[in-house]
Parts: sequence; C-alpha cells; structure tokens
Amino acid sequence: MHRYRSHTCGQLRDHDAGAKTRLSGWCHRIRDHGGVLFIDLRDHYGITQCVVDPDSPAFSTAEKLRSEWVVRLDGEVRIRPAGTDNADMPTGQIELYVRDIEVLGASAELPLPVFGDVDYPEETRLKYRFLDLRRERLHKNIMLRGQVVDAMRSKMKGQGFFEFQTPILTASSPEGARDFLVPSRLHPGKFYALPQAPQQYKQLIMMAGFDRYFQIAPCFRDEDPRADRLPGEFYQLDLEMSFIEQEDVFDAVEPVIGGIFRDFGNGKAVTPSPWPRIPYAEAMQKYGSDKPDLRNPIVMQDVSEHFRGSNFKVFARMLEDPKNRVWAIPAPGGGQRTFCDRMNSWAQGEGQPGLGYIMWREDGAAGPIANNVGPERARAVQAQLGLTAGDAAFFVAGDPEKFVKFAGSARIKVGVDLNLVDESRYELAWIVDFPMYEWNEDDKKVDFSHNPFSMPQGGQEALEKQDPLTIKAFQYDIACNGYEIASGGIRNHRPESMVKAFEIAGYSEQTVIDRFGGMYRAFQYGAPPHGGMAAGVDRIIMLLCGAQNLREVSIFPMNQQAVDLLMGSPSEATNQQLRDLHIRLNLPEK
Repeated sequence: MHRYRSHTCGQLRDHDAGAKTRLSGWCHRIRDHGGVLFIDLRDHYGITQCVVDPDSPAFSTAEKLRSEWVVRLDGEVRIRPAGTDNADMPTGQIELYVRDIEVLGASAELPLPVFGDVDYPEETRLKYRFLDLRRERLHKNIMLRGQVVDAMRSKMKGQGFFEFQTPILTASSPEGARDFLVPSRLHPGKFYALPQAPQQYKQLIMMAGFDRYFQIAPCFRDEDPRADRLPGEFYQLDLEMSFIEQEDVFDAVEPVIGGIFRDFGNGKAVTPSPWPRIPYAEAMQKYGSDKPDLRNPIVMQDVSEHFRGSNFKVFARMLEDPKNRVWAIPAPGGGQRTFCDRMNSWAQGEGQPGLGYIMWREDGAAGPIANNVGPERARAVQAQLGLTAGDAAFFVAGDPEKFVKFAGSARIKVGVDLNLVDESRYELAWIVDFPMYEWNEDDKKVDFSHNPFSMPQGGQEALEKQDPLTIKAFQYDIACNGYEIASGGIRNHRPESMVKAFEIAGYSEQTVIDRFGGMYRAFQYGAPPHGGMAAGVDRIIMLLCGAQNLREVSIFPMNQQAVDLLMGSPSEATNQQLRDLHIRLNLPEK
C-alpha cells in the first residue's frame, strides 16, 4: 500500500465497502458522540467521515487530535448505519472505521477557523492566507479560476489563435497608471518597467506576421487598489488579430467570453450573440456609466423641455444656459413618500443638495415639483417615461458632464432598493465609439481619452480637420453587470497618423520615436491593419463566483495598502543590494 494513501478523501463510495483503505489529510472537524470519535478528514478532493471507537487500537491517539492536524488513517470502509448517511456529501454513504493513526503534522492553535465560513478580519486572512485557502468557498474559487483559464486557452486555440509569452522586463508605456520600475545593475541609472499591458509587444507580433496572438498575460500597475482592482498585478486574456475590422474582433471574442459565462455561470442566463452595441454617449445618457448594469431596467431620459419656462424656477433658470439639461430617473413602484424621502437623504449624503421627485397616484401627480410645474407638464413627463400610478421619477439638473456620475449612482440605487435588478442573468454589451480625446482641466490641454494607439474614426483626415474633442475612436469595452471586463481597439497602424495623433495630445514626433521606437520603426516596414483587446481574468472570475472583492478570487493577494502580509513585501533592500544597483535612498521625513 502507498506510504500515505490508497484513496483520496473524495473518492470512496458504497462499492468500496469492506476494503482496507489508507487516507491522509487534515482533521476538518472532530466530534465526540458518547465516547465514539468522528473525524471528518479533508484533502483537496473532498471529505470522508472516519470513526474511532474505544475498542480501536488507535483510540488513544485519536483523543489527542485537534483541528487541522495532518494525519494518516488506516482502516476498513463500511456502509454508514441506516439513517446516518449524508446525501449532501459524495462520500456520504460510507465511513472509515479507523484502526491505525499516524500524526504527520500537528497544528498550533489556529488564528482563524477553517471549518465553516466565518467572516474574519482581512489582515488575519491575508497573513495566514494558506489557512484561508483551506476554507471551502475560497478553495473552490481558486479551482474555478484554473478551470476558467483552461477554458479560455482551449476556446482561443479552437479559433486559430496562437499563444505567445511577451517580456516582463520592458520599457515604460503610457497605459494610464504608474509603472513599477526595476533598476538595472548592468546599466547604472537606467530602469526596466514591468508591463502595464503587453500592448506594444502584441502589436509588434502582428508586424512580425503571426496573424492571431493571445496569452493569459500578467500586468503590473502601481495604482491605488479598489474592490474591483487588485494592487500591483492582475491577469488578462490578451489578444490581437491582423487584417480585421471592429466586427471581426466582436465575432471572435463573443463565443469565448459568452461561452465562459455559459459554461461556469451555474445556469444563469447569458446575453445571446450578437451582444448589444451601445455608443459611449448613449450609455452615459441612458445609464450614467460606460459600464452599465443592464440587469437594471431603468433608462434615464432627458426631460428638459418639460421644465423649460415652467414655474419650477430652480430648473427653469438652469435651462437658460444651453449646456444645462434635466434628466429623469424613472422609479417603477417607487411612488411612496418614505422611499422618495430616503432617496433625497441618500443624495444629501452623497454631497448633493437633494434629489427632486414626482410621485404619480390614481388622482394625479404629487410632490413639491409636481405642485410647481402643474398637472399638464407632470402628465407629459409621465407619458414620456411610460410610468403609471404608484411610480415615481427623480430628477438631476445642470451640466451633464458634472452630474452624470451622480445620476448613474442614483439609477443603481433606485434599481437595487426597488428590487428591479435581475440577479439571475449575465448581461453583456459592447460599449463603442469612445471619444479619442478629452480635455485635461488640470493641465489645460487635450489628452488621450483611452488607449493612445487606437485608430481614430475618419483616419488622418479627422486628425487634421476635426475638433479633437469630437473625434471618436475605434475603441470598445465589454460591460457585464456593472463592470468593465474587457477593453480594446482597432490600432492606428499608419506612422503618419500615429505621429499626428500624439501631436494633438502634445507629444512631438521625436517623443514618439524615443518612447515607442520599436513600434514606430515597425510601422515603416509594412504594417497590417490590426486590432484586439484584453479581458480581465480576475473580474470575470469575481462575477462567476458572486464575490464582491477580487481578493476572493486571487490566490495570494496584497491588502488595500499594497502590502503582502504573508511574505512581508515590499521589504527593505540591504546596503549591498543598493550599492550593486548604484542607488542611494532619499526617503521622506516621517
């Protein structure tokens, strides 16, 4: 018999009854039932109930065991007594009658329990991550992650994509966040950068004629963490294709991402192909977000005309400025004074003066705004929004560029609080036609709005003749249930267009050559039209697991301060290491 096990703890069934068996694993739970000890033995594969009674030669050893001790148990498989089987466990029809025990690894007192799903402080969970990962929910999340990555690879290869690994030590790239820099010992005073994304390399792969590339790529960004963004590093399904247009990317990606949600979504409905294509401007106006949660049926509408020249002077005066608008947020079923007052209080908590509303009842409209605008205008708003008695609408007014984020949050709040969000679905959509440029108010200049390597709609002519702030890019995102899970674009593959695009954002041709020399040179030697995208592996897993935080789906994450509490990084360098790198520290005063 094998030194440690003849079977795993998830393998034994009723047909194994009578077999002499050896199991090894962790003592998941130990119960004393009138002098008979029950040990739930756990390994990666499952749990087996093991029984030790006072007649067993192993009983004295069994009495010493504690939770999470690692043991080897020898014994005989038997059918559980009638009425004690457990249909919720794959091994629930049998148990192991133990005759011999060997302690392979004792455990100190546990800083957090492994049995059960008790919510423990994050600091403790991350410091003892190896224990946290033993817990069933987290263990399943990590295994699901591996299965999803395998499926992504299989689906990509099935479509003729080839997997390549791009360099980790590279040059700095303007991906919108700070780089992690790595000092060079051989080149004093110079630094490598960890890639924020394989953007330039994957485009160069197209220049090299490989046609279809993908990889599960590690990316590194020195940015502040959020619940839906891991600090330091994350992984993305990165892909690029040659001789394609935007729809070709959509056709290639939808079966992969949609297939992942269908395969691993526990039966939840998934948006069928083709997914909706929603222009950026439309997404912002209807949903107040470029990553809308389409499970929420609320669609905001511009109702400015109903308030222009009305007796509701607050809105009427605002609308004298042509850039100002009034948007309505419908609230089906929200026509109760208590709900409307709660929303108003919530808005004040968000730093707003309040949130005006109209309620509709069988005898007409109610509320301060309704009293001011009169029944005719209130009926016109009701008709435009398609509302009935028992419904309400909330209103935001001013410059949409300034209130759109708040309006989007209010739409989410109304949908969640009124239970309008369909939790049984994965709603996917393409957000398209992103602006190429945006105005940087701090620097008083035009900046790239998204990926600087995207092709402008209208090409060179648009760059030369159009107001930069009106140029749209062949740039697209995938939104799913309120998250951006992928982003990409058709690339600007003409060198003269690349130079002009950067020139508009304040970069000279020499700057382009200095910072993107490899790609700029490649464009001089026959660049194919190409494009692609990258999908966030971590966010997709988070959605599939129903988790609220990316640390629930990453095996060894950092905390919110970008500290690895388990391994103790970042750590101080020794004086010898600093001398080797020709670095002297200039630390801020404490």
